[in-house]
Amino acid sequence: MQSLGLGRLEGGDDVVTGIEIDSRRTAPGDLFVAVGRGVEHAADARARGAATLVPDDAFAALAALGRAVRARTPARVVAITGSVGKTSTKDILAALLRPHVSLVAAEDGFNNEVGLPLTLCRIEPETEVVVTEMGMRGLGQIRALAAVARPHVGLITAIAPVHLELLGSLENVARAKAELLESLPPGGIAVLPADAPALERFVPAGLDVRRFGPPDADVRAGVTTVRFRGREVRFGFEARHQAANAAAALTVCEALEVPLPDGVVEVAFSRLRSQESELPGGGLLINDAWNANPVAMRAALAHLRERAAGRRTVAILGEMAELGADAARFHAEIGREAEAVDVVLGVGALARGYRPDVWAADAHEAVSLAREVVRPGDAVLVKASRAVGLEVVAEALAGVAAR
Repeated sequence: MQSLGLGRLEGGDDVVTGIEIDSRRTAPGDLFVAVGRGVEHAADARARGAATLVPDDAFAALAALGRAVRARTPARVVAITGSVGKTSTKDILAALLRPHVSLVAAEDGFNNEVGLPLTLCRIEPETEVVVTEMGMRGLGQIRALAAVARPHVGLITAIAPVHLELLGSLENVARAKAELLESLPPGGIAVLPADAPALERFVPAGLDVRRFGPPDADVRAGVTTVRFRGREVRFGFEARHQAANAAAALTVCEALEVPLPDGVVEVAFSRLRSQESELPGGGLLINDAWNANPVAMRAALAHLRERAAGRRTVAILGEMAELGADAARFHAEIGREAEAVDVVLGVGALARGYRPDVWAADAHEAVSLAREVVRPGDAVLVKASRAVGLEVVAEALAGVAAR
């Protein structure tokens, strides 16, 4: 690694068996890469038996390590991107693949210049399939991630008005996501939404293109049944909007020639994605505080109404970030969608556009207001863009339930 000019290497064994950026997770055989303030914890990692790398450029060092591991594996690599649903689709795909192949899948939302190399560095000699996730904040970023992962299969879940503040138009969103397709090898497999007109002009020739659309699906007794290629596939979740993500994941399974399951597929969704817990008096909390955009917000509100099953509904909705010049219009549109909810608590300046019944300036203020608004037996949704930090509201409500 020193010969690659990655930085200062100290301690550890000659053979590295794992890569970590959290010194608390290190053990003998690991390489601790000091990202950001990680240099302050390098001595702790060495005390735990790990080698440490203090890189000249943390992102370049992680990319080089990920690229080196990727070059040594014959495993098939799947890359997932899209405006909405990429982490949930990754979770569903992992659940479908795990019984049939030796699998490495990205943890949580590990989808950037740090998370992607960490996923690749978990590859073992026996690994058969690697499922990666790729996010972006602008043009060129997915191209850079794809150059490290070199995927065989590229899945784009959706093209939607996300990151408009940075990209300016839906066309540029599609252009940025299509950088994944440009990275696929000749004959590589592209799994694409059937209805994404903004994407079509950016699909390179020579790819094996597979399409998916919103499937016929039923939700009953805790199980979502998705009809796919003449089969019924059952999933152990009740979020109807996840059926489209399931169809995308099933299409990837088909491309990889992995058999469809016979029983109910239990999916362990990443944290803060439609996580459900009980509230007092038979109430329900839907913690979907990881992120938000107009498409995901509509789906979450529909899910709240369906899961309420006659209970009073409360939507605690924070701002949707990075929507650019049309941000006010998008928030007003969601406000009209939220009129079907009994009580709306808006959080943040732009959330005034929801025309909420109660308004809070920030998540801290929203905690106390939520405790006043939510009654025993309510069905409650908590959702916002990541920057709002509304998980503290969900945690406070869940804490009340636990007492």
